[in-house]
Amino acid sequence: MKDNDLSQKSNRTTNFESISNAEWRVAKVIWDNSPLTAAEIIEKLKEITEWNPKTIHTLIKRLAKKEMIAAQKGVTPYTYYPLVTELECAREKTLSLIDRIYNGSFSLMVSHFIKDEKLSPEEIKKLKQILDNQ
Repeated sequence: MKDNDLSQKSNRTTNFESISNAEWRVAKVIWDNSPLTAAEIIEKLKEITEWNPKTIHTLIKRLAKKEMIAAQKGVTPYTYYPLVTELECAREKTLSLIDRIYNGSFSLMVSHFIKDEKLSPEEIKKLKQILDNQ
């Protein structure tokens, strides 16, 4: 795929492209443990955050509005499950980042990271294998 093709592809707008870091944390709990009730989501997030339950409920509602999660109706209490996978969401977020920061150029992003990082021989070998398989 050429850099220009990547840029055009990443110009798509999706509901989950703009999720916040807080929303991502809630989604991560759901991806890893679904289906979950709101109470179960709150309990899991209590272990890793100091968020108020009302805040978590707001974040759940935002994720549902963005069509990232849905509630199973007809069951009390509602159970929440993901509508998109973590991989799908991560891909869209990555494409959006490449588009915004690197003008859609994947090669510019990769070269930026490679120049600034000390890669081990194993990492270099792995990157070469990935490129060879393309």
